[in-house]
Amino acid sequence: MPLVCQAVNILGKPFHNMGMTVGCPVNPYEHPRQDRKNTLNETLSKVAKPLKTRNKPIDRSPQVQSLTRALVIQEILADHDNGLTLTELAGLAHLPTSTTHRLLTTLENRRFVRFSRSTNLWSVGVQAFVVGNAFARSRNFVPLAKIFMRHLMDQAGETVNLATQDNEEIVYLAQVECREMMRAFVKPGARTPMYCSAVGKALLAAQPEAEFVRAQRQRSFALNDPNAVLKTPQFLSTLDKVRRCGYALDDEEQSIGMRCVAAVIYDENGDPLAAISVSGPSARITNERIPVLGALVAKTCGDITTDFGGRLPGDIDLPQRLS
Repeated sequence: MPLVCQAVNILGKPFHNMGMTVGCPVNPYEHPRQDRKNTLNETLSKVAKPLKTRNKPIDRSPQVQSLTRALVIQEILADHDNGLTLTELAGLAHLPTSTTHRLLTTLENRRFVRFSRSTNLWSVGVQAFVVGNAFARSRNFVPLAKIFMRHLMDQAGETVNLATQDNEEIVYLAQVECREMMRAFVKPGARTPMYCSAVGKALLAAQPEAEFVRAQRQRSFALNDPNAVLKTPQFLSTLDKVRRCGYALDDEEQSIGMRCVAAVIYDENGDPLAAISVSGPSARITNERIPVLGALVAKTCGDITTDFGGRLPGDIDLPQRLS
């Protein structure tokens, strides 16, 4: 009598329908190895726990998660001058409310945020200003602007100027000359009236409405004073056009045969800080090129504003009026 034994799996239970026993012939048309493999997998699947899949990839970046989240909260609060509730802030940061509250409590202890118990609103704290002011003390505006001015000169192929306002005049701070034989030249420190320069028009158009109206009321010019044009309806209409276009034009007003296109750089309060202009002969700065140069100058000024820590007027929340 042949010795017959039954195969047993790792759990001590017999395999069924294996098609093979010791001492018994094997059917050549069956596949014992495949049957054994299938039966073993079925048995293991009943007792083994399925592996959990991750919905999000593992973050292997060197960032510290809690610090990153705290900085994100600071950035969100910086964009909302009127403050945010805990729920609003958690939603904007895409964080659980409990996590957001723990981070806010830590930041409040260090005075980076503050909480108003009367309104239940969170806002930026005084320590954030202290740290940010250190950046303001360390920055030097003109060298920073000249980095962008050189890039703009390469793009436009024309001379680039940096200027700021001093009373009713424009003072030129820096210039990056182009490589053309015939080019505009302005010595740093030179002054020119605001009404006839592209940088002057751009700065006037960028002034807050209330400040502009107050300045207009205070302006008192003699009849023969060229600056008297600042109060004419035609000039005010020109400023409206500058606001719509985003750039100002000096169409041979300051120098015959020369044109300038300018836009404004803003400070951290959204007020005009300085202006950048592209200047060149009218033969090169044609009517077709003016919108192209205007877009280049406006983008450069926007980049300088961002890099300098400034903000565009549209990015600032105005305080709510009390009813």
